[in-house]
Amino acid sequence: MRVGIPRETAPRERRVALTPDVVQSHLDHDRTVLIESDAGAASGYTDAQYRSAGAEIVDRASALASEVVICVQPIPRASLAQMGSSSWLIGLINPLGEPESMRDLADRGIVAFSLEQLPRTTIAQSMDVLSSQATAGGYAAALLGAREFPGFLPMLITAAGTLPPAKALVLGVGVAGLQAIATLRRLGAAVSAYDIRPETKEQVESLGAKFVAAPTQSFDEGGYARAVDDDLRMQQQEALAAVVAKTDILITTAQVPGRTAPVLVTAEMVQSMAPGSVIVDMAAGSGGNVVGSVADEPQLVGGVSILGPTDLPSQVPAAASRMFAKNATTFLNHLTTGESLDFDDDIVDATCITSSGAVRNERVLTALDAR
Repeated sequence: MRVGIPRETAPRERRVALTPDVVQSHLDHDRTVLIESDAGAASGYTDAQYRSAGAEIVDRASALASEVVICVQPIPRASLAQMGSSSWLIGLINPLGEPESMRDLADRGIVAFSLEQLPRTTIAQSMDVLSSQATAGGYAAALLGAREFPGFLPMLITAAGTLPPAKALVLGVGVAGLQAIATLRRLGAAVSAYDIRPETKEQVESLGAKFVAAPTQSFDEGGYARAVDDDLRMQQQEALAAVVAKTDILITTAQVPGRTAPVLVTAEMVQSMAPGSVIVDMAAGSGGNVVGSVADEPQLVGGVSILGPTDLPSQVPAAASRMFAKNATTFLNHLTTGESLDFDDDIVDATCITSSGAVRNERVLTALDAR
């Protein structure tokens, strides 16, 4: 089996789907690894490192012609023609956001696996790309907020007087939020956090942060926070307004899979913040948690910087790529445990979007019917 790793071409994307230290895992399964030349360059991995690990360096067409192609971002439509019929595509292919692309894959006979759709089960934890990339994103968001904030984060006692610690607030305590909290705490900020799931209070406090008292709500059986109704959202915003007004660095992470991100921070909240304050909206790419945030376009509102980066994991590309590579490789190992795909397996069933020339995922079919 040949495994191809093409160079990522999406704007601002610096990750690569396989790192040299993970190549051996494929070789141990009798696979040939084909790396497009310079695929890892933006992450700090050279062609020489891949060769030393046992991979072959090839052109783009050869990588895409492999039986299995692993990517971080979706393969551009223009490149799909270089993939063979019945080949496998594994990656973050955004099936719910781009359902028409799934139809294109099906029409070409490509068997596509969406790593976004992995079930939240114990056996799938080692394959959980969303969590690993959220870890990288949360870390990068904290550093971005710290860099843009015009003051110190820790309390400093100097000959010029005592400087209080910066006040940071994290909204959404999933994997990204927890990493942002931990990073801001390490940098010395006084951190508060909020999530609609009441059980996250203990997680927040275990990191040395304060949990904000505001209305909460449970999560669904898949482990994701449910969308909230308008009444509860209003109560949340009222409870958070006073805290936001005193915040120096605000990081928002709340997203609902397959839906527009909920608005957590209103224009009035932004206006209540002091000039020099910084907001990092990690959900800007799916609509944004903050009124006024624009994906990848920094905004300045009343002296408050609003940042909506969509490439946060790519800001730490070496580490993010290594985690992605291990997750995706473990996933491929799971797929190939038998002689053929086992659609009775929860992981295969949930992630396989196209097979036998058709779209098989019900949510994607519903999205196609709605367009």
